[in-house]
Amino acid sequence: MPEGPVYDPHGTRRAPLRPVTHHAGSYGGESPAGAGGFEYDEATLHELVKEWRDLAREFRADVAQAETLGRAQGPGLEYASAGNAELVRASGKALTETLLQRARYCEAMADKFVAALGKYANAEESHATEIGNTTKGTL
Repeated sequence: MPEGPVYDPHGTRRAPLRPVTHHAGSYGGESPAGAGGFEYDEATLHELVKEWRDLAREFRADVAQAETLGRAQGPGLEYASAGNAELVRASGKALTETLLQRARYCEAMADKFVAALGKYANAEESHATEIGNTTKGTL
């Protein structure tokens, strides 16, 4: 089991997240000394990317249903039916906009974790190179 904080969406693990100033696999970006983010292991970062992408797909799938509301027609030709349909269409449009905003937010979060994975990979490569350089010439 990895040391440190692990993402656990189902609440089965109670490991607290610990603040860090900056780490290759951290979320929170560069920050002033003393300000922190959260540190995740590589497997957790992959899981977070998957979950944020899945959530974005769910929001985008819901857009089709919201757009149906945006095309609502009144059941009759009288004023009340037309006015009601107009309000339903406005609600459908607002719902569509909200779902798209949420999908974009989820995609942006996934992209942040992908960026953290890139930092993680760069740090791993750097450490491997450093270790390789220190072991050259020794047997």
